[in-house]
Amino acid sequence: MRKNIKLTAGIATAAALALGLSACGTSSDPSSSKDTAGAADKPLVVAASPTPHADILNFVKENLAEKAGLKLEVKEFTDYVLPNTATQSGQVDANFFQHKPYLDDFNQKNKTTIVPVVNVHLEPLGLYSKSLKSVKDIKAGQTIAVPNDTTNGGRALQLLAENGLITIKPGVGTNAKLSDITDKKGLEFKELEAATVPRALNDVDAAVINGNYAIEAKLSPAKDALVLEKAEGNPYANFLAVKEGNEKDARVQKLAELLNSPEVKKYIEDTYKGSVIPAFGAVAK
Repeated sequence: MRKNIKLTAGIATAAALALGLSACGTSSDPSSSKDTAGAADKPLVVAASPTPHADILNFVKENLAEKAGLKLEVKEFTDYVLPNTATQSGQVDANFFQHKPYLDDFNQKNKTTIVPVVNVHLEPLGLYSKSLKSVKDIKAGQTIAVPNDTTNGGRALQLLAENGLITIKPGVGTNAKLSDITDKKGLEFKELEAATVPRALNDVDAAVINGNYAIEAKLSPAKDALVLEKAEGNPYANFLAVKEGNEKDARVQKLAELLNSPEVKKYIEDTYKGSVIPAFGAVAK
């Protein structure tokens, strides 16, 4: 039986408070970092989005961790902020939910010091619709929902531009904003928090949805997306991450090794059938 620990309001408050203290120079001080050598026998607590991140971690917990001598505890978070603030404050030991462009933007805006440990998988971003069968059916006057966070919003606009639905300024890359669209081709856009975009599918003509949220909404990126990001050369691999200074924690290193194991690769391929793709072989930089 799966035994995840859901985030409570108390944990969220504590994480936010502790982050505030770290911003004042308390927990962010390297000298205040916990002694990872003394934590070897304690459970490694990892914050994760429910799907596929927590699912992958629970596979590791139930099938690989005990044999490797790792005690693993999974906390599910349903947003893209609290996993990092909880990691920064020490409320959890690590997190698994994000890609490098998002983390870079988050660290810069929040003065956090989260660092990647090892790449695990890629979730291709896709364009979905309840009413349209093809990207060619999207016409002027229709509305497309996109994520409102900086990196995923820009990533969504790039996907739309690559498929001829809009034109954006040259050189803006994944930092593209709605203001960078030079030709909307008559389309309207609705910006929403990434986790809520799937619920808007009935209210818009199409929506760009993150892979994990698409899966949670019972959508198959490989089958249901009108268009899907290409995997080759994609910089958006999701990885295990920790607060800077905790990369060498023996428990973190064990989990990193297990997350890149042949067993996890097979689990991802068999479970998600192309909707989630293993991204092994390189440490995120």
